[in-house]
Amino acid sequence: MKINLKQEIKTSYAVAIIATVAFFAGANFVLYTKNIKFEEPEIVVATKKQHKTLPVNIAKRPKPQPVSMEKLKAQGCVADGLLSEYNPENENFVALINRSNCYYLHRAIETWLKPPDFETVGYVMNQIEKKDLVYGMFIAEAINFRAHYFNELKNEEFSFRDMCREGSENVWGEGTCKPNFASQEYRDYIQYITQKAIDAGVQSFTFGQIYMQEDAKKDYAPKIVSKMRAYAKEKDVDIVIGAQTGSISDENYLKLFDYIEGGVGLAEDGSVEDGPCYSGRGNCWALLWHKNFSTKAKNVLLHLDWTGIPSDDLDIFARMDQEKRAQTLDSLYKKFSAQKMGFMMPYFGVLYKDNGGCRGPKKKFYSPDNSYSCKDEDAINNILAGKSINSTISEISSNKTGT
Repeated sequence: MKINLKQEIKTSYAVAIIATVAFFAGANFVLYTKNIKFEEPEIVVATKKQHKTLPVNIAKRPKPQPVSMEKLKAQGCVADGLLSEYNPENENFVALINRSNCYYLHRAIETWLKPPDFETVGYVMNQIEKKDLVYGMFIAEAINFRAHYFNELKNEEFSFRDMCREGSENVWGEGTCKPNFASQEYRDYIQYITQKAIDAGVQSFTFGQIYMQEDAKKDYAPKIVSKMRAYAKEKDVDIVIGAQTGSISDENYLKLFDYIEGGVGLAEDGSVEDGPCYSGRGNCWALLWHKNFSTKAKNVLLHLDWTGIPSDDLDIFARMDQEKRAQTLDSLYKKFSAQKMGFMMPYFGVLYKDNGGCRGPKKKFYSPDNSYSCKDEDAINNILAGKSINSTISEISSNKTGT
């Protein structure tokens, strides 16, 4: 397979602004570039968390049911960091999921600059009452080369510095880099955390901006994906594997994955563009429902992209009024469902710190929970249940007029 990754990798180093933002009790560093997806990095050294009660041994969990891709596309929810306790009020997050109509929890394990803590994963899983769920893990395109994480198979710590792509140190902030599939240490790390995740009951794995992780000279993804599938087969667990493939259009490469995933490029009026590239970004920020990509992929998953900047999907969405948000979600869901694609509902994401719209537990986080100011929970549940949102919109309008 030949894929044109050199330009993807080269242009991703063009830095426009580096901004420092607060994230929980630590510091975050967001890299502003023209052609990449921004994230909410967190510098983490230790991964252990103390809880009042010990988690059940996750290895003893019942084997999960096979994944229904159609149901995954119809009832997908972006639950970023749910099992990693990213939400500062994670118990409320768990309660929100318990009363939701979600089937798939996208990015429930978040690895952005933070190796996964499977004790925490087990602890949070124990709080979730819904059983017919597919949990997702995000394999991030950003690592903290100062992190400490023990490799039980080799009885030594991983060397995250050895995983870094040359020239990418501090690209996401001090102590960070982009990992490289060409690094054996990084491939070992991927194999280790995905096997632990499969043992824990995780069934969906998403590679973040895979063109940043891939090696331009040699395609490593086929071997990595093959090993993941082989382990799942050995454990008799059904898994699906996806990737943020950006503007990669090589059909053989795209079909390695069960799905490709990306944002929608939302406009202020709730519409999205029809072209292959979002005009609001430089180079090609790919709109994956376009035939250039979707016709070459097995499945397409879409969501409101978040980056912690005012012009991104989730920030634009949060600045809409409640009625407009409900209409926008309903419209996007119907649009992409009609094209046999999945539009995943937003359940947690990062906002620009001074976004000025509705918010979740803190002003820099979005949540649809009715306990916070957005109150999108009822509309989302109706959409996922295949119900009309007219009654919800009428109620919103009544509340506006005070009738």
